[in-house]
Parts: sequence; C-alpha cells; structure tokens
Amino acid sequence: MSDDAIPIVLVHGIRTSASMWRFQSEALRSDGYEVQTVDLPGHGARMGEPFTVDGAVGAIDDRIAAFDRPVLLVGLSLGGYYAIEYASRHPERVAGLVAAGCSTVPYGPPLEVYRSLARGIRRLPDHGMWLHTAFVRRLLPPQGAIDVLAGGVALDVMDAGLRATSTLNPLAGLSAYDGPVWLVNGQFDHFRADERRFLAACRDGRLVIVPGATHLASLVRPMPFTDALRRAAAELSARRSVSIARRAK
Repeated sequence: MSDDAIPIVLVHGIRTSASMWRFQSEALRSDGYEVQTVDLPGHGARMGEPFTVDGAVGAIDDRIAAFDRPVLLVGLSLGGYYAIEYASRHPERVAGLVAAGCSTVPYGPPLEVYRSLARGIRRLPDHGMWLHTAFVRRLLPPQGAIDVLAGGVALDVMDAGLRATSTLNPLAGLSAYDGPVWLVNGQFDHFRADERRFLAACRDGRLVIVPGATHLASLVRPMPFTDALRRAAAELSARRSVSIARRAK
C-alpha cells in the first residue's frame, strides 16, 4: 500500500459482527487500501463479553493501533455512534469519519420502546434467534444475509448495548471532532430523523443519501455504499499525498 493511501477501519451494527463488512472489505482491499474490521464487545469473536462504552471505544482503538497513521473510521448504526465517540476522544487518530445509519439521537422514548421490545424478544424460547434470522433473510439480499449471519448473532447484547449507547451524545461528539465527516444514510432509513441536526453539528460535514437503501445500507445497496466510502477514502488519500509532498520540500 502506498504511503498516501488512507487505512480504513470498519465498525459493525448491533447484533451483527465484522462479517457484515465482507463486501466492502474485499472491494476496498482490491482498490489498494488496507482495511481492518472491528468486533465490538458482545459480538462476533467477542461474544459473551460485557458491552460498555469504554469497552467499545477500546475495541476500535485496538484496530486503529494496527496503523502508524490516522485512518478513515467507518461505523454503521451502533458502530456509527461509537465511531463518532471515538473520533471525539481521539481526533488525532481519525483522518476522516463516516457515520452511517446513525443520524438520530440515541435516547428518549423511542429508545426505551426499543429496549422493551428487545427484552420481550429475549424471553422467547430461542431468545429470538428464529425471528431475527427470518427478518434478516427477508429484508436483506441473499449475500447480505449470509454475510450478516456468518459472524454469529449477538442476541444477549441488545439491552446492555442500547443502555450504554443511550449515555452517548453524538451531536456533541460531532461538534468536538474537527475532521471531515460523511453522514451516509439510506433513502428509507428510519435513523434519519435528526440528520439535519447531525449535519449542522459537524465542523466539516457532508450528507450522502444511498438511493433505495433502508437502514443497513451497506448490505441492501452494497455497491453505492462502497462507492461513498471510496470517494471519502480518495479525498483523504489526496489530502495525505499533498501533506507528504509539502513536508518533503
């Protein structure tokens, strides 16, 4: 990989794992980018670990530590909220931020309804595995469903994950981070409710809508979503190239 190509770190959504990023990982690596994916606590290879804010931020930091330069940090849904939190805490390690499917404040009555529903599903005999799998296969393209389910289903993390996330303030996090931000949302994403507030909170923000996509835009419309990541990575890589050239003079 050339010195000016930006490394990329991808953070998954709730109940999923790093396997949900297979399409993007393969495409971006074929473009010459170095890519790392994260399993958050309680998910994927870290199934069974307690989910906490600091644990999630630490999991992201473990992956970013693999690089000797700032990265393009990408998070979707749950991962988007923690990508924002990480960037606000460690702006020097994040050259740019893609926050996808997380443009609504993660607290208040809607979240409490979601938590109550999650607790009810958890009481089903299989903890909701059949229901979750059926919805995944119905709502996602076949390959997207395979990729989501490949890393396991983190059914036990829902309430703890939502409770921890309700303590975050992503609007303040975006205001604290001074790098470029891409808010990437599916056209029909129900997590778009506050996207104008999120955009206004960014110091250097831009809004990208993925046509025809729902909440899990990276899986429903993988190619246009990946193209959005490519554009962000190309912009950051060009900035790095200019910076390297200036230092060499």
